[in-house]
Amino acid sequence: MQYRIRQKLLSWGDDFTIQDADGHDLFFVDGKAFSFGNKLSFQDMNGRELAFIAQKLLSWGPTYEIQRDGETFATVKKELFSFFKTKFEVDVPGPNDYRVEGNFLNYEYTFARPKGGVVARVSKKLFSWSDSYCVDIVDGEDDIIILATAVVIDQVCHEDND
Repeated sequence: MQYRIRQKLLSWGDDFTIQDADGHDLFFVDGKAFSFGNKLSFQDMNGRELAFIAQKLLSWGPTYEIQRDGETFATVKKELFSFFKTKFEVDVPGPNDYRVEGNFLNYEYTFARPKGGVVARVSKKLFSWSDSYCVDIVDGEDDIIILATAVVIDQVCHEDND
């Protein structure tokens, strides 16, 4: 499935709209403007919260928790001691972890399973006033976790855009 994530240009918090390949709005990410650490609500277009993203403030390096129904479902952590390349680890229950690596400043990176290969690709969309990028996800993957992680990576790697 292919998605397009667009950051809203004028908003109080970091807000994002996620569309399908045909340009239909599917999800909205509502960034909380006045909070300690980044907090974002990942919602369907009816306002139903599908995931909640919260930055952990007391941790070594940027760390975020993705929650479903009030329970932590995934932890996204930027590796601090990786040479030459920035990398992220997405820890989910069981053997379903993701390793994310590539060129984050240019929105060109991949999600891979430790023993399963690439399951998603993120690439920059050119000629956009705000951050806009495509996410291609292999069928059968958890689209919400991958999309929420892409938003987290945007928060970590593009803080100067706020």
